[in-house]
Amino acid sequence: MAESGCVEIVDSNQNMAAPCARSSSTNTREVSSASASEDVKDTATPDVHNTAMKIERAREVYGAYTGTVGKPTKGETWLWYLYELCSYFIHTTLVPVLFPLIISQIFHSPAEPAGDLVMNRKGLLCGADQMRMYDAITNKSINISNAKFSPLEWTSLSWGIGLILAAPILGSISKYLDHGQKPQIIPAAAIAVGAFFCLPTGFFNVHWIFPPYIAAIIAGSTVAMASHTRQLGHMIRGFTGPINQRKQFQLRRGVSSWLSLYATAAGCLGAALMSAFSYQMLRREERRFVALWVVSIFSGLKWLVGISHIITIKPTSSTTPASSISSIAHLLSIFNYPHALGTVIVSFLSSFTTMCIFTSTVLYLLGDLCIKPVFILFFWLLYFLFPLISLPLMQPIQLVIKVNAMKMHLFGFLLSLLTSGLMGFSHKNNTWQRQNVLGLAVLQGTSAGLLHAFGRVLIIDCSPQGKEGVFSSWFSWGRALGSCIGFAVASTIPGNVRTSFGVAFCTAISGAILLIYGNISDFGGAMAARLVSEEYGQEGSPVAGLDTAGNVVTKDVEEGTPS
Repeated sequence: MAESGCVEIVDSNQNMAAPCARSSSTNTREVSSASASEDVKDTATPDVHNTAMKIERAREVYGAYTGTVGKPTKGETWLWYLYELCSYFIHTTLVPVLFPLIISQIFHSPAEPAGDLVMNRKGLLCGADQMRMYDAITNKSINISNAKFSPLEWTSLSWGIGLILAAPILGSISKYLDHGQKPQIIPAAAIAVGAFFCLPTGFFNVHWIFPPYIAAIIAGSTVAMASHTRQLGHMIRGFTGPINQRKQFQLRRGVSSWLSLYATAAGCLGAALMSAFSYQMLRREERRFVALWVVSIFSGLKWLVGISHIITIKPTSSTTPASSISSIAHLLSIFNYPHALGTVIVSFLSSFTTMCIFTSTVLYLLGDLCIKPVFILFFWLLYFLFPLISLPLMQPIQLVIKVNAMKMHLFGFLLSLLTSGLMGFSHKNNTWQRQNVLGLAVLQGTSAGLLHAFGRVLIIDCSPQGKEGVFSSWFSWGRALGSCIGFAVASTIPGNVRTSFGVAFCTAISGAILLIYGNISDFGGAMAARLVSEEYGQEGSPVAGLDTAGNVVTKDVEEGTPS
């Protein structure tokens, strides 16, 4: 038997030997060919496998290097809107309106006047219950040592304590917002603590218990706002990519204004609902303290609903562990970015202006003009509901005329200048007519919405990758500080609306001048933060030997448009 497996049968003529030899030769070639094929497979398979691993590794490293994130889904976007719906009212209704009313119910009101009407200091006839309410929130009925405070001033003092408490918290957690692997824990804890302190406000009928309550609520909302603003930066990056070319920056403007304006509109809707609920419970003359406590409980529960948005917060793609970063250096890094620092100052001035105008207007309507409470409700609803129409309209207008976020912010200041100037100076000796009040609500409500929405856009456009959290912390604290001081100024001089409007007018002018001459812009800030590149996609990959990986990522980024 031959080695090839051929059985040779040899006859006398040896005729069968040749075919067997040919068959053996053929089999030998087939075996050689099969062996060569197997060798090719053995050598090709590792190459393909290694190439695939290199490409995957290149994508991972390049994603961490450039900060590329996935495009947000519609569900994630709506959940981000939901938190604004459930939290915007905290700084616009819960603290400046509800808590002074609750505190005022602790103390006995002045002697009840006879009849249903009483004359105020301007000689106008007012409802007796309305004047008792105004006196209760403005009289200095809280005695602390040798100092006396009104419920309004007691609220502003508690507000300031909350900001003092929030400052070191923000300073210590900002690096974990940017580089932590579980950043969702921070807003979850802040919302849970703040919402919890909304619940027991009526357990103890004493004034000294409210500073801890209000301080915890303010600290929790300020920390949660920082995380919410940081998430806006990640959503914008998911829609437009981590770095855009100059010609693509208009797309980023459209996405950022779209997200922020619609979120602010949702927040205004939530504030309008809480204002209407507060008014309804305030109408109960008996056990009014308990009725307002119910509003506080529902406020906490509503805020707690917004905690669901944390499921959309994803860990950072940064390869730098938070433990290796200095908290102080990370916190002070904003001073290396003048555009971002200027935005924080402008946001402080804008929130001061809007809160000062809002608080002084409500007090003036209640105690000086003796406007019926139902009309004050109309003012609140128009102030909060008109932005549901005006703010979404601003987004397509901005895109058509190609106006940047700085100019939209400036437009918000101009509206505040218009309302404070006309009502504070032009009508200083005249009684405000109802049409004037409604016009103020329309203009000032739109102004407050624009300043809030585009202040948030500006700080995100000026935030480098890996610093959105710390810059948002500065922004959140600065806005809360402005609202606190604006409320304190208006509540300290409740009977002098001209002075309050004059101060607001000056701060609005200061903000406008800073925007114009302070060299603050979204594009300039983005350039400084390296979010805009002239030739992005042609610089090469940070992974040696894999320069084409950048082109793959760039192509995916360019296809990411909002839907």
